[in-house]
Amino acid sequence: MEEIETRTIRKVMWRLMPFLVICYFVAYLDRVNVGFAKLQMNAALGLSEAAYGFGAGLFFIAYFLLEVPSNLALDKFGARLWIARIMFSWGLISALFAFISPISRATGISNEYVFYILRFLLGIAEAGFFPGIIFYLTLWFPSVYRARVVAMFMLAIPFSSIVGAPVSGALLNITGGGLEGWQWLFILEALPSLVMSVVVIFYLTDRPAQAAWLQADEKTWLETRLETERKQKVAVEHMSIGKALSDPRVLACSFVYFCLNAASYGVAFFLPTIVKGFGVSNFQTGLLSALPFVFGAVGMVLLGRSSDRTLKRREHVCFAMIVAAVGVAGAGLVSSPVLILGLLCLSQIGVSATPPLLWPIPSAFLTGSSAAAGIAAINSIGNLSGFAGPYVMGYLKDLTGTFTAGLLVLGAVTLAGGLVAMTLKVSRDLEDATARKAAPAE
Repeated sequence: MEEIETRTIRKVMWRLMPFLVICYFVAYLDRVNVGFAKLQMNAALGLSEAAYGFGAGLFFIAYFLLEVPSNLALDKFGARLWIARIMFSWGLISALFAFISPISRATGISNEYVFYILRFLLGIAEAGFFPGIIFYLTLWFPSVYRARVVAMFMLAIPFSSIVGAPVSGALLNITGGGLEGWQWLFILEALPSLVMSVVVIFYLTDRPAQAAWLQADEKTWLETRLETERKQKVAVEHMSIGKALSDPRVLACSFVYFCLNAASYGVAFFLPTIVKGFGVSNFQTGLLSALPFVFGAVGMVLLGRSSDRTLKRREHVCFAMIVAAVGVAGAGLVSSPVLILGLLCLSQIGVSATPPLLWPIPSAFLTGSSAAAGIAAINSIGNLSGFAGPYVMGYLKDLTGTFTAGLLVLGAVTLAGGLVAMTLKVSRDLEDATARKAAPAE
C-alpha cells in the first residue's frame, strides 16, 4: 500500500466514521426503543401483541415508499443538509410517542391508531438515512475498503443495543411530571437526535473536493482513485436509474435483505418481552437483552475483515445468514432461558454481520445516481420485512401463546435468503483490477 493511500484513508476514517457511527447509534435507538417501551406501554394504551407488532412494522411501510426519493434528494442536495433534516424530523416525532394518550383525547382517534400514525410518520422522517449513508460512503472510500467501513458504521446497531438496552430498561423506572417510565424513555432518547441534527450541518463534508481537512495531494489521490473505479465500472456496464431498479442482481439483493430483516426486526422488537419472560427485573431485562449484540459486534468486525481480504462476498453472506437461521429457529425449539439466550446470541452474530457483507455487492456494479437509486431500492424492499417480521411474531404469539412458531418461521425465511445469496454473481476480478489500475506507479 502506498504511503499516500494509508495517510488519506486513515484521515477519512477518523474524520467520518466515529461521527457517522454516533448518528446511526441515536437513529437505531429511536427506531427500536419501542421494544422496551412495550413492557409498560401496551398495558397503558390497551394494545394487543398483534396491534403492537402491526404498529411497530408500519415504520417500514413508510420507509419503503420514500427510500428511493429520499436517497435521490440526498444526492442532489448533499448529505450534510439532508441528513440533518432527517435527524431533526425523526427526533421530533419520536418524542411525540410519549403523548399518545393526550393526542388521542384531543383528536378523538384511538390510542391504537395514534400509535400506528406515529410509527408511520417516524418511517417517513427516517426514510433515506441508512441507504443515504451507504451511498455517502461510496463517495469517500474505494471499493476494497467498503465491507470494513460499512461494518464499522453498522457497529452502531449492536452498540446502540449494548448501551441502549440497559439504559432503556432503567428509564422505565423513572416517573414524575405526570409521565410514566415508558413516556420518559421516548422523550429522553429523542433529545440526542435533535442535538445531532444541528451538529451534522457544521461537521459533515459532502464530497472529497470540499474537504479542507485533507491536504492537496490527499484530495487528488482520493478523487483520482474513486474516478478510476467509476470509469472502470462504467466501462464494464453502464446502468441507468430505471435499469438499476429492475436489475435481477438488485432484486436478488433485495430479497436477501428482506429475509435478513424479517429475523432482525422480528426478534429485536420482541427481545425485551422474551427476556422479561425469564422472570427478571426491567434493568436486568436491559442487561440480558444487550448480550446478543455483544456477540453481533464481534461477528460483524471479523467477518467484514474476512470478506474484504478474500473478496468472497456472496459466500460470506450465505454463511452469516445460515448462522442467523440456526440461532433464531433453535431459540424457538428450546425452553431453558440459558439456551434461548445463547441461541439468540448465535443468531445475532449472523444478523449483525450480514449487512456489511451484503452492501459491497451492489456497490461493485452500481455507480452515480444508479447507485443512489439501487442502494435505496434494496434497502426499501428489504425493510418491508421490518413490517412483516414483527407482525408475524405478534400475530403468532396471540394465536399460540408462545414465540415458538414465530421464531421457526423467521428462521426458515432467513435460511431461504442465505441460499439465494449464493446465486449472486459478483466479480472479484473487477474489484482487484480497479485497485491495481488506481494504484500509483512504482
